[in-house]
Amino acid sequence: MKIDKDLLHRFKLYGSGFAMGIVLLIFFLNGKKSRCNWFPNERILNIIRQKNIEYTPQINELIKTKVIDSTSINFFLLNGDIDFSKSQVKNKPCRTYWIDGKVEQKKATLHVKICDSIAYIDKLDIY
Repeated sequence: MKIDKDLLHRFKLYGSGFAMGIVLLIFFLNGKKSRCNWFPNERILNIIRQKNIEYTPQINELIKTKVIDSTSINFFLLNGDIDFSKSQVKNKPCRTYWIDGKVEQKKATLHVKICDSIAYIDKLDIY
């Protein structure tokens, strides 16, 4: 089977352009913490992390008694699973999300309220 020279020339042009585009992407995105949040769980966790985070008195008490620390809360906000069936995503002015995770090998749920510029860490349930 003989390939047309014009078609071969097109594949070479396409391949070189594709390779240059990949090199440019690697060059510009190298070392940056750029992420593509495609799934709803990742998008909501990213939104929470970008807001100013405040703790309710109950969470402050748990931190004082060393039941949980800010590192565990940050772990929740990075790796937690949002339970959208329990979450109240259409509440105004603040939406409430239930984030499932673990605290010292125990299952736990963190309740977070997202308002305009602040995310309130509202409540923690450990099972």
